[in-house]
Amino acid sequence: MDYIPLSPFMRPMTLAHLRGVPPAEAPAPDRTANKWAILRDLSKAQAAFGITERDLTVLQGLLSFCPETELATGKDMVVFPSNKTICERLNGMPCSTMRRHLARLVEAGLLIRRDSPNGKRYMRRLGPERVAFGFDLSPLLRRATEITQTADAVREAETRLQHLREVVSLMRRDLAALAEFGEDLFPGLGLWDQLRDRAALTARALRRKLTLDDLAQQKRDLETLLDAARQQIDGVDAAEMDTTDARNEQHQQRSQIDSLDLEQGMESGTECGVSSAGESDVTEDRPRPSLPLRLVLAACPSLRTFYPQEIRHWHHLHDAACKLRAFMGISPAAWNEAQRHMGPEQAAITVAAILERVAEIRSPGGYLRALTAKAAAGHFSSSPMIMALCNRPQAA
Repeated sequence: MDYIPLSPFMRPMTLAHLRGVPPAEAPAPDRTANKWAILRDLSKAQAAFGITERDLTVLQGLLSFCPETELATGKDMVVFPSNKTICERLNGMPCSTMRRHLARLVEAGLLIRRDSPNGKRYMRRLGPERVAFGFDLSPLLRRATEITQTADAVREAETRLQHLREVVSLMRRDLAALAEFGEDLFPGLGLWDQLRDRAALTARALRRKLTLDDLAQQKRDLETLLDAARQQIDGVDAAEMDTTDARNEQHQQRSQIDSLDLEQGMESGTECGVSSAGESDVTEDRPRPSLPLRLVLAACPSLRTFYPQEIRHWHHLHDAACKLRAFMGISPAAWNEAQRHMGPEQAAITVAAILERVAEIRSPGGYLRALTAKAAAGHFSSSPMIMALCNRPQAA
């Protein structure tokens, strides 16, 4: 057709009609997009485009009149069903409702009206040329990249929100468990009531749809209380370990080189987080354990059977894990990777928890590698493992 109309039939001209004008430069000739994939992405990103699920239902009905699954440059993408036919395709939607949703799609720039001189929708041929008046779906192809990128951003935000919600839920559970554990050790402290109240309030808050900022604030508040509970339960020992962490860890890791039975054919040439040059191979910004050391020892009584020395500090637990991992069939490479991604303390807690269930785990080394992969992706915490062990009858 020599001329593409812009104005609708017997309706006022709006900016939406002008925005629907295709750019002067033609898009790439090989540009294609699956119409149903575009519809799925629009469904995910509907809020960003100012449309609703009912608008998408109408768009889905219009797409069903397009015989091609792939929208491609150079193909005619104008569909021309009557209002009655569209409403029948939409399971009897009232015509007035359908027209209202069509107007929203046009306003959102996802659809263009190509009205004929008399307002009717039809198609006729002028020799080899096909002339159609109706609804032009070409904006979906032109904006396919934008739609896909917006949908991906929404999915990423949902993933972050879900992950943070899971973290807050786990921290709330830890807080409630620490309140009960601390009450047994130091009865009568007001801190335990504060922890129980906060855990109950957090559980109530999680019933609602919280924003990312709300969840981040919940996480910060829970971290403060978890640290307070850990300091109270571990007492002076934990405080000393925190203030002298670098000195203790460096001395302990250096002394472990001589005491460990190094295996032949080590893949990485390191043991207990120390490289062949004697430098630490563990990241400096590793996360600290959120659980008190006493709770870990209470949940993992098997440590006392296989490691008779007294465990009073985190570096004692780390030393025990270094010595026990060979007995459990965990290779030096798997142990070093666990320390690199989890941090020495969390890796030691994980090995202690695996030791407690070593009879149930077919391959402790393979299990540790799987947990390390989760830690590398930022989706691992040792707290649920310890809490599960605390709830077992033998851990009581």
